Amino acid sequence: MTEIGIGIVGGGYMGKAHAVAMAAVGAVFDTKLRPRLEMVCASSDASAEGYCKAFGFARATSDWQELVRDDRVAAVVIASPQATHRAIAEAAFALGKPVFCEKPLGASLADSRAMVAAAEGHISMTGFNYIRTPASQFARQLVADGTIGDVTWFRGEHTEDFLADPDSPATWRTQGDANGTMGDLAPHMVNGALALVGPIRSLIAEVETVHAVRPGGAVDNDDHGQMMCRFDNGAMGQMYFSRITHGRKMGYAYEITGTKGAIRFDQEDQNAVWLYLASDPEAVRGFRKILTGPAHPDYLPFCQGAGHGTGYQDQIIIEARDFLRAIETGTPVWPTFKDGMDVNQIITAAMASSRAKAWVDVASV
Repeated sequence: MTEIGIGIVGGGYMGKAHAVAMAAVGAVFDTKLRPRLEMVCASSDASAEGYCKAFGFARATSDWQELVRDDRVAAVVIASPQATHRAIAEAAFALGKPVFCEKPLGASLADSRAMVAAAEGHISMTGFNYIRTPASQFARQLVADGTIGDVTWFRGEHTEDFLADPDSPATWRTQGDANGTMGDLAPHMVNGALALVGPIRSLIAEVETVHAVRPGGAVDNDDHGQMMCRFDNGAMGQMYFSRITHGRKMGYAYEITGTKGAIRFDQEDQNAVWLYLASDPEAVRGFRKILTGPAHPDYLPFCQGAGHGTGYQDQIIIEARDFLRAIETGTPVWPTFKDGMDVNQIITAAMASSRAKAWVDVASV
């Protein structure tokens, strides 16, 4: 058992989630590397000190460069705004330190490509937590094992309603492409599609701002977007992303149709997978609800009882385990920075398609 000093840049929503995960991962997974919460960085000394005390860090700073350079920080977690990702990652890699970076990888495709270049020869990981639920890991296994045959069609969505009310005021979420639906929500489902079905060859998309003016100011990013796509394996795909879908709180959902069956999943019921097998006798042929339990990936370390379920924070703990395993073994663990860049490339292609109102080959972007 070896201690490793962790530095986290950002102490807000995701900073807290990663701090809690690093504090718990050793006990949950009995990891050989045991994280030590060494330093947290926030936008001011006061907020950094507050996070330090609240989360159990040894030290605090308002200067991310101080955190990255510190000898007691052996690995860096980036949970700060997208515009800061590239500089922090490049500085950490220059010192040979492993980096975990929240999605989206860079504020632009150019940033993401630069970060992938900087990560060459180093351990890197991009944060896509939803695909790590035991249920979605099981769905990936079913597809990979050929249980539903060759995939012919995929439908995915990431829909929420936190800005469905047109009278909700303008905030930082309504400014900048990185904070729009395509920058914020879409990357999760695009990553899910890549994980479940494979690379996307071409697409056509529409992106739209529905509520262009809100109390307090104009909106300069998108409310929702849709796209059709063609995967490399020939499967058709459809995806929809929205922050204005009334009634959807965590609408990360997908359907996968194959030549032998189908799979359905909805993150609002994240501990269940629905499976249809065409080979079942006609009298009982239909979607069956499979509750996750100890027989499914990464479930047992959290709970010994089937159907009891895992939650959001557990997804982040699984990510922490994977990051530590990559550091320990020196072997990259999916999704690396390259996988994060692939998502950026598809989002960039979708935005280009929406402007051109035409199909776009992803490789051309």
